[in-house]
Amino acid sequence: MASLLVILFISTLFSFTSSSPIPIRSEYEISLLYEGWLVKHNKVYENRSEKEKRYEIFKDNLKYIDEHNTGNHTFTLALNVFADITVEEYRATYLGTLPPPQGSIENDDNDDKKVVPDSIDWRELGAVTPVMQQGGCFSCWAFTAVATVEAINQIVTGDLISLSKQQLVDCDHKSCSPYHIYKSLEYIKKNGGIDTEEDYPYKAKYIGCNATKAKNNAVTIDGYKWAPRNNENGLKAQVSKQPVGALVEGYGRDFQLYGKGIFTKYCGKKQDHAVTIIGYGTDGNTDYWLIKNSWGDFWGEAGYMRLERNIQDKAGKCGIAEWPVYPVKNKHISI
Repeated sequence: MASLLVILFISTLFSFTSSSPIPIRSEYEISLLYEGWLVKHNKVYENRSEKEKRYEIFKDNLKYIDEHNTGNHTFTLALNVFADITVEEYRATYLGTLPPPQGSIENDDNDDKKVVPDSIDWRELGAVTPVMQQGGCFSCWAFTAVATVEAINQIVTGDLISLSKQQLVDCDHKSCSPYHIYKSLEYIKKNGGIDTEEDYPYKAKYIGCNATKAKNNAVTIDGYKWAPRNNENGLKAQVSKQPVGALVEGYGRDFQLYGKGIFTKYCGKKQDHAVTIIGYGTDGNTDYWLIKNSWGDFWGEAGYMRLERNIQDKAGKCGIAEWPVYPVKNKHISI
């Protein structure tokens, strides 16, 4: 009951709207926020010294959040799952995906002038599995590859099956280090498919390939293609057909502490994180991409982000339109 009251207190403290005065928080208030955050995220530290260290980082992040949220922005920051780590720790632990080598891809000939829906959300159409947490493994590429395969399989067969990220870590890349989305799609095709999450569950670390489970091909694909590069209209046309894998630069502190709304903050094109574009839409006068992340449902909008769409830079916000890739599945193959 006490824990519930602390969490409710946190919600009340963060109910202020944008352009509010910067909150003046007492040490007692901040400590209550911290203790409530620990309960909410089931955080337990090794010792008192570590807890105190994390408290100081938490305070600094809270100050940054408060200062941002008093401004007139299209998005707010929050005490999300990353509130007790520095931006340097966040970058070193959660960002790590490699863009394809130059000259290694061919653009799809998708017609970017095709009439497509003004908005789409593949969650509403039953093609998206729940958000998971990648942990300290640089496996966002595996989560993205799997999410796109889960989606196209559901679109073609009607069956939404949660697939194994661990198989890609163990049997494809054989490492938790940064990797390519398209290489994992190549692996799934060459392997004859991929096992289920239930049979080969995610461990957030490399544990060695289970060759027996890797033969349990629950879902197959026929290959992969690249969506039109540096062309948000062409990308929109492809996302209207199926979720698409993409790379973004998640380097900034605002990305780390994103809470809700349309992310419009400046970010570059040094892509370091893989996400899945599961839809798009417009809120007010701002167009956005709807992306599924792999940092659990206590980050962003229950694990999702709305990222500004149709900006002047052809590569898109955070470089999202530069390396879009998707799996191809023409028919249901019975195993």
